[in-house]
Parts: sequence; structure tokens; C-alpha cells
Amino acid sequence: MIKKGITVLVFVCLEFLPGIAQNFLEQKPAPPNVILILVDDLGYEDVGFNGCSDIPTPNIDRIASEGVKFTQGYVSYAVCGPSRAGLITGRYQDRFGFGRNPLFAPNDPEMGLPLTEETLADVLKKDGYKSIAIGKWHLGAHQSLRPLNRGFDEFFGFLSGGHTYFPETWTLQDEYEVTSQYEAYRTKLLRNNNRVEEEEYLTDALSRAAVNYLGQYREGPFFMYLAYNAPHAPLEATEKYLSRFENIEDPKRRTYAAMVSAVDDGVGRILDKLEQLDIARNTIIFFLSDNGGPEQHNASDNGILRGGKSDLFEGGVRVPFAMRWPAKIKGGTVYHAPVISLDIFATVIARARQPLETKHPLDGVDLLPFVLGERSDAPHELLFWRKFDQNEYAARNAAGDKIISLKDRTRLFNLEENISEDNALEIKDNLRSEVLKNAYKNWNSQMINPTFLGLQSDKLYTQKHPNRFVKPDE
Repeated sequence: MIKKGITVLVFVCLEFLPGIAQNFLEQKPAPPNVILILVDDLGYEDVGFNGCSDIPTPNIDRIASEGVKFTQGYVSYAVCGPSRAGLITGRYQDRFGFGRNPLFAPNDPEMGLPLTEETLADVLKKDGYKSIAIGKWHLGAHQSLRPLNRGFDEFFGFLSGGHTYFPETWTLQDEYEVTSQYEAYRTKLLRNNNRVEEEEYLTDALSRAAVNYLGQYREGPFFMYLAYNAPHAPLEATEKYLSRFENIEDPKRRTYAAMVSAVDDGVGRILDKLEQLDIARNTIIFFLSDNGGPEQHNASDNGILRGGKSDLFEGGVRVPFAMRWPAKIKGGTVYHAPVISLDIFATVIARARQPLETKHPLDGVDLLPFVLGERSDAPHELLFWRKFDQNEYAARNAAGDKIISLKDRTRLFNLEENISEDNALEIKDNLRSEVLKNAYKNWNSQMINPTFLGLQSDKLYTQKHPNRFVKPDE
């Protein structure tokens, strides 16, 4: 009787083991959590991993030292709104008419990211991700364009292109108490669709929210888009952070340093929380700025790069850029080929448990095979930038040749030889420049004109839309 029972048990095990083994082999690793940390108007040389000497950023530097630093990391536009539209869609924003900085227009469903576009949160939802947006949105203030309607499950932040930092200045109850473009900086913060009372300095409040959401969504997978407003103007900091920089004599630089330090503290809190929750190893973190620093306005420092925010020179589009994923990326990695913010989208969705189809072709590529050395070619042979209203453009190739076409003339530089772009090469009858010009013409033929008036047309837009800030009848 015992022998018969054993025989049956062995038969049952042999019958089911192949299926169990097959299921085990077919199981993919748990998809990584993703945290995308975007700062605003940060100078290229204002983080330690890019050589900053007067503003310690030990926590931000950990992302680079424990992962990969991109020495030629770019964004797709030199000001914040279009740059964010490219980042969140993985596509050149000019493909869908986001070639201008959007105005704050809560009644206009066309003023922002078109509903024809998918966000990274939209696509990750197909693989069961929960997504959280924190901080600056700037992709549309109309209800249909807000984060909860663009794939995100949670939102804590503000809709406008900037914000004041001290909560006592947040006196406007909602978007319909705004009477002009920059008054939107004083609206109360939103938690999902509700205005909330907040008591903390803005950067600290955003960091606190990020840490709390990590605890809430620890089981994953989650995508957190943490868009700090700092160090965008107005230059405002608490004494806690200002007291760290008494050695900086320039008051503007001192306040700017304090604002960067507040962000660094927040990044540290997030890294510590990931360790505490035991989810750091399988969490991808990206860190970058939305554009170069506007040196004259906020005392940022782009180092040896020429120009700054709004420029097509390197100082406008090359930014601090790092990525950490302890499960895959060896610490101390430095990657030198050109990459762009559009690549973040493609890199993230390539890690999904199942192939994720996108509504539109992406312009970004999966960076991981390049970072890991599995591919030795360049991620991009060509990169492009366009300022439609100014009739200006730039294009560069993987070898470092770059043309910049401004109103007065077209210049050719080789960034490998002249990163500061201070001496243009002679381009008369130069084949290298002609190749780039023709490549740009081909790329530009695929783009469309801006679909909405931008920040530079504030008065004109208000004339055309006199009810811009009037609450519609419900």
C-alpha cells in the first residue's frame, strides 16, 4: 500500500514538474520601478559630478557615481515647456506642434500637450504600473490636459510654468483667481484635483510627497515623475539652506546655491527611503535638468559651455544627466557618446514584462545596451533642435560636428575639438556642414508648425481670449 502511494506520488511529480519548470523559466524578473527627477534651469557645472566646487551635491552625485554619468546628455529644446513635452512622450515635440512655451490658460484644451500624444505614464499603465507626478507640470492647465488625464494615478504640484516657494505667498484659491500669466505662480498646490493648504517650503514639500508616495507604492511597479521647480526663479530659499553658503559673496549665487542644496537634500531623502524599503536595487533613477542654466537670471554656471537657457549653443541644451540602476549598471560608469532626454522613454518601456506598443514611433532609443557595452555604435548618428519663431536651428552628429543657424549666419563647430563653440570653422564649400544642413532639412520636413501661441504672445493671446481666466458656467 505504501509502495503504491509512492508510485502515484512520483508519477504526479513527474507529470507536473516539466510544467513548473517551464513556468519558472518563462517568468521574467520583476519590472523595475522608475524615478525621473527633473530640475529646472540648473547649470551644467552646478553639480559635483560635473565639477562644481562651491555647491556640494553629494546625494545627486550618488546617482552618477553609483550608476552612469552621461557627459554629452542633451534635452530636445532649450526652454522648459517644449523640453518637457519631448521628455514625457519620447518624441521630438515639433512632431506634434509643441514648439513654444505654453501659456497658463485653464480654459484652453489646445494649450498644452495634445491628447493625440501618449505620455510615458500612459504606456506604462499597459504593464500594470502606477504613476505619480510631483511638482511642475507645464503641459497644460485645462482639465483635460492635467496629469490625472494623462496616465498618472496621483498628482501633487502645480500646473503653471513656475511657482513661488514660500507657502504664505500661495494666496490664490484656484486657477480662476488668476488674472495674469505670472499670477499663476501664487496658486495653492493641487493634490490630484483638490487645492490643499501647505506649510512647507516648496522644494521640501515636493520631497516629502515623493517619500510618502514611495511608501504607498512600494510593492510596485511604479513610475514617479518628480519635477522640482528649483532652481528656477524667483530666487527664494529658507535660512536653513542659505546658512550653508555664507562663504558665497554674491547674494544671487548664494540663494541659487541654497535652492540647489534643498533639491540635493530631497534626493538624499528619496535614496534613503528606497534603501529603507529594500527596493533600491531594482529602481531606475534618472536625473537631469530641463534645459541649461540662464546664468544672468539665476546665477547658474554652465562652465565652459557657451550660452544658456533658450540658446542653441551647448549651454542651452547640454545638461547634467545621470542614471542609476544597481541591479544592472555598474557604479562609476561614464558614457561619452551623445544621448538625449527622449531616450528615457524608450529605455524605460524596454524593461517591461511584455513588449509595449506605442501609438507613435519614438525618437529616443533604449540606452541600456550602450551603457552596458553590448553595443559599440552611437545611440544617435544625428540630433536636431529647432526654434520655429526665431527661424533658428542646430544639428550635430555623433562625431561632434555641429551647425548652428542663427539669424545672421550659419556656424560650424566640432565639439570634440572646441566644446566652448568660441571659434567657428570655415564652412564655405564645406561638405561636413552641407551634410548636416541636408539632414536638418529632411528632419524639419517631418515636423509641423506650432499649434498654439506661446509665452512671447501673452498679450496677443489675452486679446484673442478675453475670458482666459473666467470660470466657465458649470
